[in-house]
This record gives sequence, structure tokens and C-alpha cells, in this order.
Amino acid sequence: MNIRRAETKDIDRILELLSQVLEIHARIRPDIFISGTTKYTKEELSEILIDDNRPVYVGTDDKGAVIGYAFCVLKEQPFTTTMVPFKSLYIDDLCVDENARGNHAGKELFEFVKREAKRLGCYEVNLNVWEGNESARAFYERMGMKVKETQMEFIL
Repeated sequence: MNIRRAETKDIDRILELLSQVLEIHARIRPDIFISGTTKYTKEELSEILIDDNRPVYVGTDDKGAVIGYAFCVLKEQPFTTTMVPFKSLYIDDLCVDENARGNHAGKELFEFVKREAKRLGCYEVNLNVWEGNESARAFYERMGMKVKETQMEFIL
């Protein structure tokens, strides 16, 4: 698999993959997610793709077709009286096409993001996983990720 920064020509395919992710989330939390939608519009993706603080990487097969992506956000924790300053590369979204799963494309994308984070001088790679998305959680644990904090809710 080849991995590169996403380009404008990839937007339609990225939207298809975003739809796959959204449907997983809508099944888990139909009280929050709206089935049949995507996280971003074409216009929003066009803006994201030119923002160096929000790199999007795509994985392509041997024919050049996009089979996965990793949306990232470069974040900086400034110095405070209680925390040291550090940079992190936040994975906002990582997806491999449902028809291409099981061939280590997700692992390759994740390893690529780790290398990019190191190149950018980051202290960590972090992300959020929705409760109930056991396959994603298991994948990230296999990649060596550990729970850093837990976000909780009380639905009224």
C-alpha cells in the first residue's frame, strides 16, 4: 500500500469512506449520529486538505485507488503551572474500506501516522474511540495504544 497526503481528487472517495464510518457510529449511537450523513462536506474537505495543521493521509492499492484514510490534527499543549508543553498528533478519524479490511492496511496507516508524529516532534499520538466500537478499540490496543483518560456522560 502506498500512503500519501490526500489531494482534491480524493474527495469523492474520502466521502464514501466517511459514510462507512458514520454508519458504524449511527448503529452504536443512533441518539447522536444521523445515518446517511458524513462528518464533512466536499467544501469542508477542500479546506481541510490545504491545512498543514490538519493533515489527511490516504492509503492506496496497487492501482492507485484509495482504500483508507487517516484524518489528523496537530495539537500543542502549552506550558501551564501543572503541565509541561508538548505536541501531539490527534487521529480524528481512521478508516479502511470495509472491502479491504484484514490486509493490514489499517496497521500501515497507523504506523505511518506514528512516523509522521515523530517527524513533527510530537510526544504522542492520541485519539478517541466511541464506547461500543469494540473492533476499533481492539485494533488500537493491538497497535499498542493505552487508555489515557475516560470521558463520561449522564443522559438526561
